Amino acid sequence: MTGAAKTIDGVTPAGLSVMDATVVLIGVVVGIGIFGFPPLVAQHATSEAMYIALWCAGGLVMLVGALCYAELGSAYPGAGGEYLYLTRAWGARVGLMFAWARCTVIQTGAIAVVAYIYGDYAQRLMPLGAHGPALHAAISVVALTALNVVGTRYSKRLQWVFTVLTLLALSAVLVASLSASDGDTAPLAAPTALVGNPAGLMGMGMVFVLLTYGGWNEAAYLSGELRDPGRNMSRVLLIGTAVVTGAYVLTNLALLEIFGLQGLRDTPALAADVMQLAAGPYAAALLSLTICATALSTINGTIITGARVYYALGRDVPKLHALSGWSARNETPVAALLVQGAITLALVGLGAFSQNSVQTLVAYTAPVFWLFMLLVAASVWRLRQRDPQRARPFRVPLYPLPPLLLGLTCAGLVVSSAVYAGAGALIGLAVLAAGVPLLHLLKPARLPG
Repeated sequence: MTGAAKTIDGVTPAGLSVMDATVVLIGVVVGIGIFGFPPLVAQHATSEAMYIALWCAGGLVMLVGALCYAELGSAYPGAGGEYLYLTRAWGARVGLMFAWARCTVIQTGAIAVVAYIYGDYAQRLMPLGAHGPALHAAISVVALTALNVVGTRYSKRLQWVFTVLTLLALSAVLVASLSASDGDTAPLAAPTALVGNPAGLMGMGMVFVLLTYGGWNEAAYLSGELRDPGRNMSRVLLIGTAVVTGAYVLTNLALLEIFGLQGLRDTPALAADVMQLAAGPYAAALLSLTICATALSTINGTIITGARVYYALGRDVPKLHALSGWSARNETPVAALLVQGAITLALVGLGAFSQNSVQTLVAYTAPVFWLFMLLVAASVWRLRQRDPQRARPFRVPLYPLPPLLLGLTCAGLVVSSAVYAGAGALIGLAVLAAGVPLLHLLKPARLPG
């Protein structure tokens, strides 16, 4: 949803109610990550109390970030999202670097991460050998890229169906967790002491938590169509954050009750393991199949949106014009999809040679993502200074505290992910640096959107 509500025959539609917008926000945030990232969070938590505290802190960051994005989205409701905000606040060169980062690191890395989560569950249903998760991940990228090259009209209609499936799967895991915790389980192993800087461990834990909370930036697009956004946007964000945080905290408390912290660290496909404990192997297989479907939906949706960034880059930079090729027959950017698919497959290959594929790929994307998120947080202040007369239907309450808090959090996550995440982080930063020559390709800039 981008842009303000359209006018039909001179009448402005009522738009989204508070409940409509809240449901959309929850549906966007609650995704496949809750089935893949808890073990990785546990691997960076020194105690059960820290583990739960990280999930609570993630909810706070979600709220603060969504408030900042809601102001930006209500003031600049045109298409483009962060690309538009960064270009207006910091100039066309920063916007171009963000587009490069999104194409080569952020979006493609996100597709590869979800593809590996899919691969872990698909491997349980159809084992393909020692590198089965990587093969399943690669097959999913190739198949869904091909589907989008053929055309996206039908695939886009499936997104809401699979969002409902995701919520049903999460509910099933929670119910199964409660059932399993009432039964006889093996004694929980004491957690192994973690080696490393506690601050660094906690920072990397927050990286995985906030990936699970990812999607709150979509609040920027809700503000343009919400009824009375100045009054209702804060209600949407407070209710949505409370529901998502409550669901995540309750789910993780149940997981700790079943597995303990160490068991959770050692569980690659936790939802299937929970269901197997509660209802047997057939239920575990059914849930794995459902999670595979939701993962494919996430991959498909990310492929759709990601390819449009390549298309915009080709449109705005003459020497990259080949990326702007569009198939009128299939209503899809074919060249952009093929380039995106090739980069994503290379990242899947990178993950295949690492001990923990998902963790390596998150390390690849995290420093770059949080660096630009830091600039977006600072854009709230920058645009108030540069464009004070702009109408802002929603203004961040307690300004300047929320953008300052978000900026400091992002800065800490840049440092944590760059210093403590290993070689994957260095590769991601190197790819970002490789985009610097693109700045010389930029034509005299016009503001997008």
